[in-house]
Amino acid sequence: MHAFIEFSGKQFRVEEGSSIKVPRLKEKIGTKISVENILLLEDGKKTTIGKPFIKGKKINGEIISHGRSRKVVVFKFKRRKGYQVKNTHRDEYTILKINKLGIQNKKATTKKKDVVDKKKLDANNKITKKVATKSKAAKSEKKEKE
Repeated sequence: MHAFIEFSGKQFRVEEGSSIKVPRLKEKIGTKISVENILLLEDGKKTTIGKPFIKGKKINGEIISHGRSRKVVVFKFKRRKGYQVKNTHRDEYTILKINKLGIQNKKATTKKKDVVDKKKLDANNKITKKVATKSKAAKSEKKEKE
């Protein structure tokens, strides 16, 4: 059983019990994280593909540790121009351990429907009908006069 998820703008392939290295998160070690952006979920029998995400499923994980990767050297130059710039940086990361895949359904949220007062609706309908009938009556009177 594995899944493809989108987390922090990047895509990862995850399995139950696996660990992934994601860009640094502000939460502390031991914090539970839930990922709702599931692109593909495959158990041995069934494959579910999202459009773009699978609705109603989420994956739970836990922050294991934080760290910094190896130093990356960024060297820019233009030949024959005497231009050379050397910069370095170290990316920070968080290791996230995946617990269960797609087992827990997201709680269904109910949207509140706009309740319209029937009195207001009836009053508006009557007003529009009266205006419409007056305008039709006025037109018919003009035709009769001509």
